[in-house]
Amino acid sequence: MEPPAPAAQALARDEHLDPQPMNYELVKLVHQAAVGVSITGFAVRGAAALAGAAWVRGRAARTLPHVVDTVLLASAVMLAWMLRLDPFATPWLLAKIVGLLLYIGLGMLALRQGVPRALRSAAFAAALLCFAQIVAVALTKHPTGLLTAL
Repeated sequence: MEPPAPAAQALARDEHLDPQPMNYELVKLVHQAAVGVSITGFAVRGAAALAGAAWVRGRAARTLPHVVDTVLLASAVMLAWMLRLDPFATPWLLAKIVGLLLYIGLGMLALRQGVPRALRSAAFAAALLCFAQIVAVALTKHPTGLLTAL
């Protein structure tokens, strides 16, 4: 019989330290709330940017989305870790990641100053469509997302 691993020995010594596992439902709720705040913020900022509102270039409008998106990303990573999901072995998760990268790129284009308004408008609409696809993939757990219903 093999001797216990050092980590197991440490846990045996510290049995009085009974760490509670992270609550999956709480992490999921934080993730879903961050999704809602993130897309609402993007939609408002995108519409305001297309309308030429000056506040979109302010410090808060440029900083707060990063805070929200950090919470969103951290909770997504925690959920994947808690469920032991490998994106390369889980096609729907890989589809969400690819969709997220497209959403970020299109969102940056939509909010960038100096880009023609028509191109920003198209990028804004495409970014919102990417978001809808990401949510559809999350709900259906199928990589085709919105196309699943067709």
